[in-house]
Amino acid sequence: MKKLALHWQILIGMTLGILWGMFASGFGLVNFTLDWVKPFGTIFINLLKLIAVPLVLVSLVTGVSSLSDISRLSRIGSRTIGIYLTTTVLAVILGLLLVNVFEPGKAFSAEKREEFKEQFAGATTEKSSDAESVKKQGPLQPLVDIVPSNIFHSMTDNGSMLQVIFFALLFGIALIMIPPDKAQPVNDFFEGLNMAILKVVDIIMKTAPYGVFALLAGLVVEFAGDDPGSAVELLLVLGYYCIVVTIGLALMIFIVYPLLVVFVGKTNYKTFLKGIFPAQMLAFSTSSSAATLPVTMECAEKNLGINREVSSFVLPLGATINMDGTSLYQSVAAVFIAQAYGMDLDLMTQLGIVMTATLASIGAAAVPGAGTVMLVIVLQQAGIPVEGIALILAPDRILDMLRTTVNVTGDATVAMMIARTEGQLHPVKETEEV
Repeated sequence: MKKLALHWQILIGMTLGILWGMFASGFGLVNFTLDWVKPFGTIFINLLKLIAVPLVLVSLVTGVSSLSDISRLSRIGSRTIGIYLTTTVLAVILGLLLVNVFEPGKAFSAEKREEFKEQFAGATTEKSSDAESVKKQGPLQPLVDIVPSNIFHSMTDNGSMLQVIFFALLFGIALIMIPPDKAQPVNDFFEGLNMAILKVVDIIMKTAPYGVFALLAGLVVEFAGDDPGSAVELLLVLGYYCIVVTIGLALMIFIVYPLLVVFVGKTNYKTFLKGIFPAQMLAFSTSSSAATLPVTMECAEKNLGINREVSSFVLPLGATINMDGTSLYQSVAAVFIAQAYGMDLDLMTQLGIVMTATLASIGAAAVPGAGTVMLVIVLQQAGIPVEGIALILAPDRILDMLRTTVNVTGDATVAMMIARTEGQLHPVKETEEV
């Protein structure tokens, strides 16, 4: 009997996790779920985080050193960053168009606004203080943060992925510049290490369906508590806002990316979606582009035929700086909060949101909830009351799952485009697809 494909196993795990969460909320099993089920989800996330930094470091070193031509590295790098910035700006503008047309914020009553502000006052203060510390930094601080003072310290923190990428690029370039006979032993070491790390990824992914089940079960019971109806009621109140964000994210996945995949990547979009689907499901359940990166790379290489030379460079970079879904969410959320407070934002203010959201997405860590902290900076730049973030904290975890799925899909789309233009996209047989 043929083994069920990984993405179907993950999908089943997600479904069962949600059902268990609702069942646990209704039958007094909330504490049992939090104590005995959710920890396995945490273990799964820790396993993915465990391998994220080694994977990025080793894959980038092998990818850059295999280029054997610095001018080619410069060409691929400039194209990659250019496309990432373009899709991010497009996502922000799309979000602004949708939120101005549908105006979801105007559906809020003053009573409901005060209720949310009171309920989430603590979380709002925490996000505001985090953002304030970022805001106090100088204009070139993001550039300073890219260069590590101690690479070993950076490798102990998944939030320092840009620093790891910088070191890996620098080390890979150095390997290109030294004599080939001296570089070869180092290249062989990293190639072997890369194979071992990918095998660790395979082992971890065998536990994915169970980890996803535990994650979703824990999420549902935390959201609903002992009353499953409260989760439904809360989502209905904020449903309009969620629908607008979801429409924007759907347009990215089903309109924007298909156009890029078909006309630039010259690949059937159904084939593309089928190949990247396991990574999308994992992104949805983990809300972390960084945690999903090992699977995204595996799907890109095995299912889509993207050469490792391209995937090992473009995808780790995308997981760090390309946040299309997060950028779209930030633009919708900012204007939504302004509408809820009865503010009318002029064109210049909204153009400022485009710029700030784009830059904020580059600096956002590829972990759950990072976009919320960066949103505070967007709100402050636009002169929108920061406490209004309390209005969107309730459904944010669900939307975080959706926008992370868009982020990962965008990374794979750009990787396919770069691979096609570089002649590094190889046909994949149907039997090889997940």
